Amino acid sequence: VEPYHRPPLSKDYLTGGKAIENILLKPAASYEKSKVTLRTGIQVKHIDRSAKTCSLSNGETVKYDKLALAVGAKVRKVPIKGSDKPGVFYLRTIADIDGIREHTGKGRSAVIIGGGYIGLETAASLRKLGMSVTVLEMMPKILQRVIVAQGMTDFFMRIHKEEGVSIVTNAQVEEIAGDKQAESVVCADGKTFAADLVIIGAGILPNTELAEEAGIKINNGIVVDEFCRTSDADVVAVGDCTFNRNLFYPKPMRMESVQNAVDQAKTAAATLCEQARPYNCAVWFWSDQYDVKLQIVGLYDGFTSTVIRGNPAVGRKFAIFYLKGNTLIAVDAINSPDAYVFGRKHVGTELGFDASKLADMEAPLKALVS
Repeated sequence: VEPYHRPPLSKDYLTGGKAIENILLKPAASYEKSKVTLRTGIQVKHIDRSAKTCSLSNGETVKYDKLALAVGAKVRKVPIKGSDKPGVFYLRTIADIDGIREHTGKGRSAVIIGGGYIGLETAASLRKLGMSVTVLEMMPKILQRVIVAQGMTDFFMRIHKEEGVSIVTNAQVEEIAGDKQAESVVCADGKTFAADLVIIGAGILPNTELAEEAGIKINNGIVVDEFCRTSDADVVAVGDCTFNRNLFYPKPMRMESVQNAVDQAKTAAATLCEQARPYNCAVWFWSDQYDVKLQIVGLYDGFTSTVIRGNPAVGRKFAIFYLKGNTLIAVDAINSPDAYVFGRKHVGTELGFDASKLADMEAPLKALVS
């Protein structure tokens, strides 16, 4: 299949709202029009940097002058007894979703192991399909690895409860039980949850094996500089597989987001075309669950205070601004495009006004900086 967008997999593609042709990155014909040779179903098995060749799974060898690695990531597998049973899935590819869809249906039950974005987005989609859904999270709160504000995690706990999802935190899963296929999930405290379908969302790991075997530097991903160059000047790398240098932030990081992959790709293309310009921008993310759109700009590291605009405990519209001193470093926006746009423009800058004014719902945000 041609390259496709991953974000819709846990949402519109799972629920049947979009078909595969609706989530392709580009129509198949556009590759030929752009003079790009697209070859699917073939793996690169080995990179010979001295000869500048790639050995393919079909026995061919392809030469290169410059090489771009956009090899992505794979799901993090967890050692749960019974996780190899039919009816147990990870969620990363179209094939995964096609398998999951065979086990969905109104009145059936699903258990999702993992309360991160993928787990919660999938829970929302399965509820839309009429399924009974339980989310088991091993940490004390959902989204603990990605969100710091208690008001935000409390909000997502509330909306999922309102939508009929059961969320169990501090849940230590011991076994996925069933004779011929998954029938229940058993926790360490003895609690058992019935399941016609089990989905495990335990994060991802960067695909570094090909680069490492070729002698390219690895450290929590394929190490790249601000121009997306690896330790080999003729090889660039982009996306989830990289440990990258974004000059907007003080230290390198591995970032799992569509925006990061797209912006890195632009940087890498410029580098390959000898028009190098460094990767230097605030990162942003989003998540769609039910009628809620969460949009995040920036990173929380080092924040010293927050300002809340709206009430996270009531309704489904508010924003949280994160500050370091009087510098805006991040924004969480729930159904608040004005706050998101404000964040895109002003994250990384010192506010020229009292930050407490951000809380005033009657004051348009753009008026605060006019």
